[in-house]
Amino acid sequence: MYESHFGLQEAPFALTPNTRYFLRARSHSDALELLLVALREREGFIKITGEVGTGKTLLCRLLLNELQRNAHTAYIPNPHLTPDTLYETVAEELGVDVARCANTHQILKALNKRLIALATEQRQAVLVIDEAQAMPEETIEALRLLTNLETESTRLLQVVLFGQPELDELLQRQSLRQLQQRIVFQYRLAPLDKASVAQYLRHRLALAGYNGGNLFSPPALRLISRSSGGIPRLVNIIAHKALLSAWGQGDRQVSRWHVMQAIRDTDSARLPNLLTRWL
Repeated sequence: MYESHFGLQEAPFALTPNTRYFLRARSHSDALELLLVALREREGFIKITGEVGTGKTLLCRLLLNELQRNAHTAYIPNPHLTPDTLYETVAEELGVDVARCANTHQILKALNKRLIALATEQRQAVLVIDEAQAMPEETIEALRLLTNLETESTRLLQVVLFGQPELDELLQRQSLRQLQQRIVFQYRLAPLDKASVAQYLRHRLALAGYNGGNLFSPPALRLISRSSGGIPRLVNIIAHKALLSAWGQGDRQVSRWHVMQAIRDTDSARLPNLLTRWL
């Protein structure tokens, strides 16, 4: 829509997670490094939490891309499953022909055999669950029992949980204390700070083909940072709408005024009461 007006080759602020646009901001870079180290050390459960829009799904996809070369992964993006369905889904993701299994017992037996085969081939088996806060309590307990599949010397299945802060509350329940104790590493994604928001915007614009001067004025950058709270998804929404506003006015640079129009059109954005304090 506005790409040609600003000299862009593609839309820079699409909401669909795209690993090509990943910015190694400190919090996200640290989380990815922790994941890779923990998995390399064959630790059990790993938990990554963050508020809505902080980039958990993007980080999840980055991890899956990193693992595909030397690990066999099972990915569950929507874990609101019954225990039996969880077992069946994990087995299918890891290459088990569940159609040949008559019941859950046979599925678990076939899954255990498959995990041992992967271990013999020196290949990790990693289960990655996104939106883990949506898991029913009985399914979380089934997940814990699933990780009991191991040999005397090898942990056969590692689990990475991505979830909103509600996942922390869920795991604090007395009935789930055994799984909570198995979480060896955990990390909480932080919002971007002001400097990182500016870097994030420049990074995405450059990857989208922009090679001109400052497309967002300094006051516009500060207002985007303040109104988004540093949440990447909100940064994308506000920046996209501000570009639309500037394009509609025929302007070549995004100003504070354009950002204000975007904020007023975004329910989840913060509208600062004292703009002069931040601009």
